[in-house]
Amino acid sequence: MNPSYERRLSETLPQVHDRIAEATDASGREFESVRLIAVTKAHPVDAVSAALAAGLTDLGENRVEELEEKVREFGRDFATWHMIGHLQSRKARRASQLAHLIQSVDSVKLANRISKFAQEEGITVRILTQVNTSEEHSKSGFNMASAVDDILCVAEFPGIRVEGLMTMAPFGADDKKLISTFRVLRKTHEKLRTQGDVVGPELSMGMTNDFEIAIREGSTMVRVGTALFGART
Repeated sequence: MNPSYERRLSETLPQVHDRIAEATDASGREFESVRLIAVTKAHPVDAVSAALAAGLTDLGENRVEELEEKVREFGRDFATWHMIGHLQSRKARRASQLAHLIQSVDSVKLANRISKFAQEEGITVRILTQVNTSEEHSKSGFNMASAVDDILCVAEFPGIRVEGLMTMAPFGADDKKLISTFRVLRKTHEKLRTQGDVVGPELSMGMTNDFEIAIREGSTMVRVGTALFGART
């Protein structure tokens, strides 16, 4: 194990925990209501070793190839692996085999592809549906105009369990825009939850620079990389 990652986490993990605690306290929530997803993407396997040693067992990867490399190194059962990056349809099968939760299902087409694989294998694939709440052309995700109907459609696909929703805020946005981006996801989630248990309770929103705001708006999962492991190479 690279001792630099171990040393870094001994300093950064308590800092991140303190930030989560302050945000949950401010919103009247329990610390345990927020899961910390340690984003090890673009970091070597030493970062994963250090994360596991520090008790971080929810790990996020951006690329299927990198996820595969790390699962091969550590095994699928030693962590809960999250696929958080844009997923191409042709890689959906492999992602479904490797990840415990695919957070970035951004279209009915992709969900349908995963559903077909799940039925072939006789398994249930857990997913989050990614919604483009900031309505940026550069971002993937379900379009806000049809998100509720589209996600209800996805929730009916056999072999899929929609555990909740995910979004990404605009990089460098001010607090007002961040609040709006996260609040829209929460309200979309609330609409879906009125339909019964077709969509689960998870809200994955917030990263290193904005997760306090996301927590105040109801996030149950924050995806943190830089604040834990430093800048990616």
